[in-house]
Amino acid sequence: MASSRGGMVSRAGAAAAAAAFLLLLVGVGVGSAQLQVGFYSDSCPDAEDTVTAAVQDAAANDPTILPALLRLQFHDCFVKGCDASVLIRSASNDAEVDNAKNQGLRGQDVVDAAKAQLEDQCPSVVSCADIIALAARDAVAMTGGPSFDVPTGRRDGLTSNLRDADVLPDAADSISVLRSRFAASGLDDRDLVLLTAAHTVGTTACFFVKDRLYSYPLPGGGRGADPSIPAPFLAELKARCPPGNFNTRLPLDRGSGTDFDDSILRNIRSGFAVIASDAALPNSNATRALVDAYLGTSARSFERDFAAAMVKMGSIGAITGDDAGEVRDVCSAFNTN
Repeated sequence: MASSRGGMVSRAGAAAAAAAFLLLLVGVGVGSAQLQVGFYSDSCPDAEDTVTAAVQDAAANDPTILPALLRLQFHDCFVKGCDASVLIRSASNDAEVDNAKNQGLRGQDVVDAAKAQLEDQCPSVVSCADIIALAARDAVAMTGGPSFDVPTGRRDGLTSNLRDADVLPDAADSISVLRSRFAASGLDDRDLVLLTAAHTVGTTACFFVKDRLYSYPLPGGGRGADPSIPAPFLAELKARCPPGNFNTRLPLDRGSGTDFDDSILRNIRSGFAVIASDAALPNSNATRALVDAYLGTSARSFERDFAAAMVKMGSIGAITGDDAGEVRDVCSAFNTN
């Protein structure tokens, strides 16, 4: 799948970055080193194409599903690793997905559709965790981002608990909290900047913006609008998100909410970030320097580095090998045997 922005070049560069990162995994002995590109080439040769087709079908009916699939992988991997625990549904509403931080999570139906087809083709072979990773990869390419190879071979986890999702980053997190949360998952400042840049596509609800507009803690005491928001942008946001109307959705990347590009970083640097966690990137010397670099001297490596960050995130806590985890029959439920 070539990107509409010089896709074949992007794919080659992104694939090289992903391959280099996989070599690093092997070199340092990370537990996910058994992941490999083309894991299903013999056991289920059409697996990746089947996932791509499922994503294409879903996007044809609802293009907003693409950024939702990116968010789905992020929310899966940040909670005890990339094990599809976020897909488990519980009658008692105590599974990972029931945590408030997973509010509005979508894309599970796309994974379910791909899984159903794969079970017909290759029963009990392709894990739900791998489907999430492949679907997120396809979503990036289908929004005009880089096409890149994703290593597979993950197995599905055996637990899913509501409170485990408390570790997920929050839209109101400060830069120090964000850096701490990312570090706890083995991700560094560069990964933080690059994965935040995934907000170049998608929307957020006014619910996640309201505190910046109406109840931000002010330096002199009291609460009001975040003083770091430029006045014209503040007026724009308040017009879109008036008090009491917090369900309206607005693009996370002002002026470029449907295309994968570096506009989100330009908006962050200029003070036009929509949510507080995005606006926090300039508040650290390290992350601010990275934002500046990707808009300057490192601009040509942005897509390649983004792909590498996606591969790195997709390797967090991956369960591999026949003696751990399982390959679920249905993604929303643990196997009964």
